[in-house]
Amino acid sequence: MSESHFEQSYLDLMERIWRTGDERVDRTGIGTRSVFGAQLRFDLGDNRVPLLTTKRVYWKTAAREMLWFLTGETNIRPLVLQGVKIWNEWPHARYVKETGNDLPLGEFVQRIGDDEAFAERWGDLGPVYGKQWVDWPTYRYRPDGLYEKGEGIDQVSQVIESLQSNPGSRRHIIEGWNVAELDRMALPPCHKTYQFHVGSGGTQLNCLLYQRSCDVALGLPFNLFGAALLMRMIAQQADLEPGELVWMGGDTHLYLNHAHLIEEQLSREPRGTPRLEFTRHAPSIFDYRIEDFAVSDYDPHPPIKAPVAV
Repeated sequence: MSESHFEQSYLDLMERIWRTGDERVDRTGIGTRSVFGAQLRFDLGDNRVPLLTTKRVYWKTAAREMLWFLTGETNIRPLVLQGVKIWNEWPHARYVKETGNDLPLGEFVQRIGDDEAFAERWGDLGPVYGKQWVDWPTYRYRPDGLYEKGEGIDQVSQVIESLQSNPGSRRHIIEGWNVAELDRMALPPCHKTYQFHVGSGGTQLNCLLYQRSCDVALGLPFNLFGAALLMRMIAQQADLEPGELVWMGGDTHLYLNHAHLIEEQLSREPRGTPRLEFTRHAPSIFDYRIEDFAVSDYDPHPPIKAPVAV
């Protein structure tokens, strides 16, 4: 019996949720079918990457988002200027709600790109993802009984240093769930906790990603590629070989209005083994560029469009 395609575990999860998941009322009002607690595992050896083939995944969009996270930036304008659309709906919804101006999404995004002052006022998402990853806020207690802002914590650099100096540690963690700042975020982090592990005699890097909430149809394909890319960058910086990516989901769901996407994707057969290669060794984790990544052997089925739930 031949070994199953790496993507089959994703398709099996999608089918299980769609056929047997609990139907739930969710924050967006659209409704989902959901399971609680799921796991997928992917071998990233030999440059393999979990890039889905049963529909086209725009991996450069996921890569640009990950590079944006690593800058600590929280405004969508740098993404807009690169043509990345995945965060546009959240600040647009806030703009419409707070101003009462029902400006179409396309016009709103155009203004974000054209008008830096408008972007500064309306394009910020709050202290999401990258802000917590590279500049987690700290506060110092003062003798007068008050607190003052301290130096931010760069979790990403700390993890790379600890992988090199103390590979056996069980504390190689990047955490995005800052309870004190959740109410300031446009969307609290879904892919919230990354834990790294050095195995195979100290030569191989493994990564476990825990995702508290996961839109399997639209979000997970990007999350898997993004996590694999982050793991590969950290492995290169720590002089380790890529090992296994383990993904774990909490509320793992499909939206009821994605039926056409789900049925179409489940009817398709996975094909090929995509690979991700780096064209250079960047000086630091913060110096990678989109040109440093090359995907090969990727021949996916056509994309399937579906609405994003905000």
